[in-house]
Formats: sequence, structure tokens, C-alpha cells
Amino acid sequence: MTTPALLPLSGRRIPTLSPGASSFPHHRATLRLSEKFILLLILSAFITLCFGAFFFLPDNSKHKRFDFGLEDVLIPHIESEKEARHSSRQVIHELIDGFISSTKPCLTKAVVFTNNRVSKSMRQQQTKNIPLRAVCLHRFCAIFFTNILCVSIGLKLMSNIDDIIMMKHAWDSYRQYGWGHNELKPIAKKGHSTNIFGNSQMGATIVDALDTLYIMGLHDEFKDAQEWIEQNLDFSVNAEVSVFEVNIRFIGGLLAAYYLSGQEVFKVKAVQLAEKLLPAFNTPTGIPWAMVNLKSGVGRNWGWASAGSSILAEFGTLHMEFVHLTYLTGNPAYYQKVMHIRKLLAKMDRPNGLYPNYLNPRTGRWGQHHTSVGGLGDSFYEYLLKAWLMSDKTDTEARKTYDDAIEAIERHLIRKSNGGLTFIGEWKNGHLERKMGHLTCFAGGMFALGADGSPDDKAGHYLQLGAEIAHTCHESYDRTVLKLGPEAFKFDSGLEAVAVRQNEKYYILRPEVIETYWYMWRFTHDPKYRQWGWEAVQAIDKYCRVSGGFSGVKDVYSSNPTYDDVQQSFFLAETLKYLYLLFSSDELLPLENWVFNTEAHPLPVLHQGNITLPGSETQR
Repeated sequence: MTTPALLPLSGRRIPTLSPGASSFPHHRATLRLSEKFILLLILSAFITLCFGAFFFLPDNSKHKRFDFGLEDVLIPHIESEKEARHSSRQVIHELIDGFISSTKPCLTKAVVFTNNRVSKSMRQQQTKNIPLRAVCLHRFCAIFFTNILCVSIGLKLMSNIDDIIMMKHAWDSYRQYGWGHNELKPIAKKGHSTNIFGNSQMGATIVDALDTLYIMGLHDEFKDAQEWIEQNLDFSVNAEVSVFEVNIRFIGGLLAAYYLSGQEVFKVKAVQLAEKLLPAFNTPTGIPWAMVNLKSGVGRNWGWASAGSSILAEFGTLHMEFVHLTYLTGNPAYYQKVMHIRKLLAKMDRPNGLYPNYLNPRTGRWGQHHTSVGGLGDSFYEYLLKAWLMSDKTDTEARKTYDDAIEAIERHLIRKSNGGLTFIGEWKNGHLERKMGHLTCFAGGMFALGADGSPDDKAGHYLQLGAEIAHTCHESYDRTVLKLGPEAFKFDSGLEAVAVRQNEKYYILRPEVIETYWYMWRFTHDPKYRQWGWEAVQAIDKYCRVSGGFSGVKDVYSSNPTYDDVQQSFFLAETLKYLYLLFSSDELLPLENWVFNTEAHPLPVLHQGNITLPGSETQR
């Protein structure tokens, strides 16, 4: 299913005849006749398909509700369609998908040929409230008359088709070989799990993929997942799980599925699981343990964490989900737990204004003075910003905490390399390590998302900072053989945006770079972000796709990479979703109405008039 690689935007060359061809004009005339005949055939097929598409394809009205406020999205419902009409539409879908899949190489060549005209028209090609496929097919008909309008739409269409095909391959492979297991080993073709899920078979991939299936319109797959959850998802198991991972993947995934579909089972399951996590907060400080046994309620921390500490990114990434739990249930316990954590942190001294990654839940003291915007710290900062956004920008305390943290990060961690690349280093015991992780690449999108509302009129500054981080992270991809980014890369000893250690050269289907591309696209509409996303689609499909799904690779600098044989659940939840959104209209999940948790699960903004949380502005 691989497609020919697009040429770089810079230095594109339009094919020309060889110099010797000028001596044979009759050859050129023959070529023109052949091309016209082929184009007429293709045009006829497209017109037929377009006619059927406009009359039979669904109008994607399910996406229109995303334009409305919270009162219109809290209890949405899956559209009910008559079976006969649904069957007819499905046939049209299959015909169009099959035709475009078979002609994709030809269409890609058209994109290569005329893509130099795309950047001028990309912004004007955004389509609102019209079926994507119908619009794209209609505009592809126009290529033979205008040779300009279709190219960006074609790129969107091919990318969205690729995303859906990739999602189908990942899901169908899991459905066949790992159903009910947490994740999949796509080469061994069997189920897989890690210690973050304990020894349980809780179907992490099923729950994590729910909203992606729904957003992509894969409703049969969504219903299969719902049926498994109704009949098999049980939290009364003797399993020790990560509080953080279960919260962002399971509770976040279930809540998002509930808000999108209106199916009550998802809310019920989310609340049941949340009750199982509450014992983790039974510590002297109220800072939760990293792990909790779902059956006994006994908690503990990771053995490798500094002096038995809890981790900043883990106990600091609960706010969004827990606030929504209180909102939906009326139980203040969830809201109170996360607000207690915030109040405790506000009272503590912070070295250089930075938050160390480790905090002892028994003593309330910082552990090792290590600060990172990547692993161990990342989503703590993200949730400060998103708490403000999710509150309809009424949680000013969260915004102030975020702004202060980002100011300290910019002062102590953000630097520019000798080659002009902006990067975010890690602070370790008073020393800046000039290393940036793939996880840190989410920060480009965070800076862009938080630009509006920045103090001292610095919105433009933070949007530019987001663009610079996006560029650096793209370079980390572009400087590899596979065009996939390493787990970590350095900026010293003459090497920039390149992994040095062998154990940092792997790619495990991570989403953070794509996430930043999407946010930057939403806020700038610069076509380079879609171009970079398309490059990622091609690289993932070429090097990570295997017969049993998608696998991470162990060395992105090797032309013959070996596989790690794991299809991560976040690949379906985040990577493929962000790619799909990157090539979709801004009207799909608009950011003024939805906030994405750190696992890319969309939760609606709690508009002020609907807030009933303890201590909210409305109550006061």
C-alpha cells in the first residue's frame, strides 16, 4: 500500500523530454494523443464516481455537532440509518476506496507535477460541512480543466485514505491476533502486555482506539469494541496497574467515547475504574502512588524512582479526567484529589522556579533535582494549560502556574544550537544536558496552544517558539535513514538532532512530533506541516507496517531495521488520530470546544454556565 514519495517542496523539477526528442516531433504528437485518451478514460470514471458520491455518500452530519457549545455535545448519539440506505452507501464507499487505491500512484504523480502551485491555494481549499470524499472526488475531476484546484485536496484525500487504511490494518490485525489482550505482537501474531497493565487482559488497545474508530467513521469496528467492553471489561481483577497510564488510556478513552457517542456504558465503566484508582491517593501527603492493585487497593511506587518518589508527570496528569468525573457524577472526591495536589505543589519551593521530576509521597519533599519537559515531566505542564482551556479559561490559577513554569523553562532549559536549531534540554543538578527526547517534541504544539492568553502580549513569541520546536523535531526525523525520529537526540560534539547511543535510536510508533504538526497546522495553516505529516505517513507505512500490524523499529539510522514486535495502543489512539486530523477540516473537533488529553482523547470544554464543580466561579 506504499505510495511513491513526494519530492521535496524545494528544488522540485518538472519532468521534461530529453534533448534528443526535439528531432522527433511525431513522437511527441503520439504521446499527446495517448495522454489525452488516458485522461478521458480517467475523467469519465471520476465523473461517474462523483455523481454517485454526491447522491449516496453520508453528509458527515455527525461532525456538525462539534461546532456547537457543550450543551449540544454532552449527550450526542450515533446517527440511526435505515439498513438499505446504509448498505447502498457502503457499496459506494467500497467502490471509491478501491478505485482511488488503485489509481493512487497516478494521482501522486499529479501531485508531484503540480505541487509547486499548492502552497498558494492550500488555505483556500478548506472545506466546511461537506463530505470529504465527495468534495475531493469532485475537485479531482477539475484537475483536467484547471490543473490547480485539486492538488491540496488530493493530498488531503490520499493522506486521509492512507490513515484509514493504516487504522484498519492495525485494528484488524489486533482483532485477529490479540483480541482482548492489552496490545499486539504483530510479527509473532499474538497478544502482548507490559507491567503498566499488570498481568491483566483489559483490552487496552480496544479502549484506547475507541474514539479514533468513531472519528474516522469506522462504526462497525466501534460497535465491536463497544460490545467487548460491555461483556468483558472487568476491573475486579488482581492486577497492579499504573495509575497514570490507566487514567489517560482507559478513563480518558472511555470518557471521550461517551461524549462522542452518547453510549452510557462508557461513562459507567469510566466511573467504575476511577473508584478502583482512588485508594492510590491514600498517602501521608495525598500525592498518589504510581501503582495500585485494582483488587486490594494497595499502592506502591516504581522501584527505580528516586528514593521511592512519585513522578511529576504521573501525579500531575490526572486533572482533566478527574474533573470530568466529578462533572458527570456529582461526586466531589475526584475534583478534590487533583486540587489537593495543585495546592501542595503551590506551597513548595522550586529550585530556579523549576519543578523537579520526583516528589516523595511520604515526606512531601523533592527527590533528585532533575527537570525535564520530556519523559517524567512532560504532561504535568500540558495539563496546567489544558485545565485552563477545559474550564473555558476560568481556571486562572492553572494558567498562572503554567505561565510561571514556562518562563522558568525558557530561561533555564531552552537553547539554540550552533546550527540554529531551538531545543529543550534537561536540567540535572544544576547542569543543562543538551539532549532532547521524542517525548519532548509535544511541547511545540503546547506552546502554540498556549500562545493565546500569554502574558505581556507574547502570543506571537510562543507561536514562533512552537514553530521552532516543530522544525527541530522534523530535523530529527529528516536526518535519519528511515525518516522516522529517534527516541532521543543530542546537540553537542558537532552532532545536532541526531541520536548518539544505540539505545536511543529506536522508534516505537510515537505520536509527539505528529501532534505538534497538527497543532501548528491548526494555528498557522502553513502547508509544510501537512507535507511533513505526509512524509511521516509514508515512512511509517514503508518501514513499520508488517503483515500482522505495525511494529516499532530498533534503529532508524539503519537501512535494514529490525523490529521490536510491539504495536503500541497509543499508535491507534494518538499517532493515527493526529495524522487523520492533520488532513481534515478544522471543523472536525474544533479547539474552542474540545481539549485533548495527553493520550489524544478529546474531552469537551466545560463552559462556565454548566460548571457545577466545588469552588467554581459559578458557585461563588
